[in-house]
Amino acid sequence: MHKIVNNLILINKELSAINSDTKIIAVSKTFPIEHIQPAIDYGHLHFGENKVQEALEKWTEIKEKNKSIKLHLIGKLQTNKVKFCLPLFDFIHSLDNIKLADKIANEQVKKNFKPKLFIQVNIGDEDQKNGIVLSQFESFYKKIENFELDIVGLMCIPPFVDDTEIYFKKMIEILKKTNFKELSMGMSNDYLSAAKNSATYVRIGSKIFGERS
Repeated sequence: MHKIVNNLILINKELSAINSDTKIIAVSKTFPIEHIQPAIDYGHLHFGENKVQEALEKWTEIKEKNKSIKLHLIGKLQTNKVKFCLPLFDFIHSLDNIKLADKIANEQVKKNFKPKLFIQVNIGDEDQKNGIVLSQFESFYKKIENFELDIVGLMCIPPFVDDTEIYFKKMIEILKKTNFKELSMGMSNDYLSAAKNSATYVRIGSKIFGERS
């Protein structure tokens, strides 16, 4: 069995023992499709990309052949790239401003395709990171209710620290204040902690595909 498939099986077993609701987004950014193919052939369905153009080149043909595959945009989305996202991306994890919300709302009508969205929360209030800061979340949440968007949950990228659990617990508290059900959090270094703290999607790259060059 291919090493990538073995990695997926092992991680699935680990997650199932903690939280059976947690799904793996195999983060395939920068890897060529040949490298990702074993995971596709194995039947894994959820894949994550950071850049729209890269995703278009890699996934357009494959998604036309395999309608079951779900593609997640986990990187920053510029408003001028929204028109290229739909219908390629089934999930967008980086909604973090009203202008972007408005653009997606308009584009989904044009394309007759409604992606599932996550509001990105800047859980550590870090200047260098995207996302809604905690002090503005409640205001943003109220404004976003005016849009005809399929917002399903919250996403975060915690500060780079040894123990990210405190931030995952904060995300649970924020989620309770909304009508959303999904939490996208946890990566290769902390996915087990994320699963323990109610993550429904974990974003794992190097632990599946190996280190990026």
